[in-house]
Amino acid sequence: MLFLHREDGQGLVEYALVLVLVAVVVIAILTLLGPQIGNVFSKITSGLS
Repeated sequence: MLFLHREDGQGLVEYALVLVLVAVVVIAILTLLGPQIGNVFSKITSGLS
């Protein structure tokens, strides 16, 4: 009973690591595809006017 370990903090760290990984992937995708997405929106706005 003296050596019971709580794993609440460990689960929180795992969720934080997954969240950081997802954020890094989203940033990488937006960095690579950002100019192309900007061009699409520019074509849409010029087509509307």
